[in-house]
Amino acid sequence: MAEPQRTLISETSSEPFKLPRQQRLLFREILTLLEGRRIPYAVAGAFALQEHTGIYRDTKDLDVFLTAKSAIQAIKILQEEGFRCETCDPVWLFKAHRDDFFVDLITGMSNAAIVVDDLWIQRAMPATVHGVRTRVLAAEELLASKLFVTRRERFDGADIAHVIYGTRGQLDWQRILQLAGDNWEMLLWSLILFRFVYPAQTQFVPENVWRELIQRFEAVISKPDAAARFRGSLIDDKMFAIDVNEWGLDNLMQEYRNRRLQSLPNVCKNS
Repeated sequence: MAEPQRTLISETSSEPFKLPRQQRLLFREILTLLEGRRIPYAVAGAFALQEHTGIYRDTKDLDVFLTAKSAIQAIKILQEEGFRCETCDPVWLFKAHRDDFFVDLITGMSNAAIVVDDLWIQRAMPATVHGVRTRVLAAEELLASKLFVTRRERFDGADIAHVIYGTRGQLDWQRILQLAGDNWEMLLWSLILFRFVYPAQTQFVPENVWRELIQRFEAVISKPDAAARFRGSLIDDKMFAIDVNEWGLDNLMQEYRNRRLQSLPNVCKNS
């Protein structure tokens, strides 16, 4: 009796994926529009990962990172050009649709712990995406954008490991520490995963970075702060819902999101 066929998950590969023609044309049109109208942005997601690591991954969308102000300008332009646009979440996500395909316009992380600012765009590196001369996120910002992608249904730890491995650790580590900020434990966690995966390349993370993060960790475990706040919702508000809803612990994600919403232009919140 023949074994039943298994459904294989999409694998990482150095072989380019062939996107449907309509999808490629949509991506090209949107990038061309943003370039022509001089909207500051950088391509992220699978296309930025490919630039920094050589890894191709099947993707259904195009991730464009930009500031909240630029996102509103981009949405207005795309609407004028006939795209169906929506505000999925003013804290971080807008979409532009045509037919069955879409582009994500992203202004930060959904938990509002990391926000795209002008420096993210200024530091972007030149690249060509679908025949359009554009820019992709620098490796440091790409790594930072994945620190909180740790949910049950999606985990980007492998992407972070691949960025470090693909760049041979030739990164601005002070910039990475700056981007992680108070969330440095998330960075340390990601680096420990890298060390587990690539033990022979431990040196790709500079020794001074290892020592700084480990010293910080030793300091906080040697003198625990009884007033330290619960941070589980920043990881996954669904998996840690019981902590907030039934055990009465802090909903830090909601606080971060509320603060972010208050800082946004009214046009962004009302769009």
